[in-house]
Amino acid sequence: MSGPAFARPVLTPFCRLDELGLVVTGRRLGPDRAALACEVDKPTDWCRRCGCQGPPRDSVTRRLAHEPFGWRPTTPLLTIRRYRRTGCGHVWRQDTSHAAEPKAELSRRGLGWALEAIVVRHLTVARIAEAPAVAWSTANDAVLAEGKRVLINDPARSDGVKVMGIDQHVWRHTRKGGKYVTVIIDLTAIRDGTGPSRLTDAALLTVKPKIHLDELFANEDHLPVEPPSQRDGLSSVLR
Repeated sequence: MSGPAFARPVLTPFCRLDELGLVVTGRRLGPDRAALACEVDKPTDWCRRCGCQGPPRDSVTRRLAHEPFGWRPTTPLLTIRRYRRTGCGHVWRQDTSHAAEPKAELSRRGLGWALEAIVVRHLTVARIAEAPAVAWSTANDAVLAEGKRVLINDPARSDGVKVMGIDQHVWRHTRKGGKYVTVIIDLTAIRDGTGPSRLTDAALLTVKPKIHLDELFANEDHLPVEPPSQRDGLSSVLR
């Protein structure tokens, strides 16, 4: 009976950097972090203005926070080539949109890890920020933006909702920032006894809501369920 087959110990697929279009060319292990020297796997040496190929001019580096592997933060250090077309004078750099958003500090894999850690593992934002070694505000803003893109903006997030819970309350007692929030929860699994509740939406308001819960229940057109056709599937709304 043949034994299990092993592949070469390559850091690129192990750290899931191949999903970001990156290739690991070196590593540096320190007491507080693991730094991985990376390059973009595909050249972008064709000018978008004139359509001609341009030679490399120089390179710049970009530091990203990545999903952690072990107890040390994993930090890819990208070497990004810049090109210059002598004919038209246009200067551009390699495309790193697969690795991260422009000017973002977290890689796309880091964003996915952070969102999963919040939603599935129930970790705090402070713990999320500590793992990739970023500021609390950086982790919080990134998770909120990614959660809105992946979860809240999902047009199918209300599919199968039969029982909805709606609550409005003051969640912040400070002078600055939004004080009021309307929380919408899917309670179908609670009613059926198949699982926990599920947050489907949350709206922050800086002023007191003009539409109260009594109006929401009196007029079904005010129910925050999109698209409107999903409202017909609701059997009950709780508050």
